[in-house]
Amino acid sequence: MKNIKILVATHKKYDMPDSDIYLPIQVGAEGKEDLGYEYDNKGENISSKNAYYCELTGLYWAWKNLNAEYIGLTHYRRHFTNSKKIPKNKEKKFKILLNREQTEKILNDTDIILPKKRKYYIENLYDHYKHTMHIEPLDETRNIIEEQCPQYLTEFDKLHQRTSAHMFNMFIMKKKYLDSYCEWLFKILFELEKRIDPKQYDSFHARYLGRISELLLDIWINTNKLEYSEVKVIDMQNVHWIKKGMAFLKAKFTGKKYGKSF
Repeated sequence: MKNIKILVATHKKYDMPDSDIYLPIQVGAEGKEDLGYEYDNKGENISSKNAYYCELTGLYWAWKNLNAEYIGLTHYRRHFTNSKKIPKNKEKKFKILLNREQTEKILNDTDIILPKKRKYYIENLYDHYKHTMHIEPLDETRNIIEEQCPQYLTEFDKLHQRTSAHMFNMFIMKKKYLDSYCEWLFKILFELEKRIDPKQYDSFHARYLGRISELLLDIWINTNKLEYSEVKVIDMQNVHWIKKGMAFLKAKFTGKKYGKSF
């Protein structure tokens, strides 16, 4: 039996998967009411930065404090599933989440599990970010990569051509890969935070560090030529696709940035 721990990042009480491979963790727990889950402000941590780093404060905690052969990251409202059919009922959705047996079977053939790529059909990843978010942090990320690890620049610049990516900061990977990824990722993000103060933005756009990390995952995976298996993602809550689509069109054609999540 493999030692697998998949973090379920949450900031509020929510239904959690009933399996020993899942570890609900309260992110941004510093100074907050205890929800009864594991919390990210024990040991070495960046819990107080959750307003900027989102679920990455949980990832940082796991990197520094959690002992497991495989470590994963999911969200209270977004999980992995290998079911072909997705029910609409939330209770039924919990029954088709990736379980221990399924996870171990996949990990017998690969060291990394990623979500199926999200496709952006009408524009590339860089343009999509530019239209919906403030682009300055992403541009500064390129400068940092050029200074710290220029071997990753080729993949970074492909953001101008690629129209799909493994999003959501979701993955399950062998601890040795997670150690390498986090060492690389947080070195970049900590420097980015120094150069572009998140406090200059409103609370929605101040989370740029968490959002940019979503784009960095594929850059790290592809540069290191790592093999992986893809698994479908299931949303536990209904996604307002019409509202999301309208907000995207406004961002693309009128310059109105996103102001909230959908």
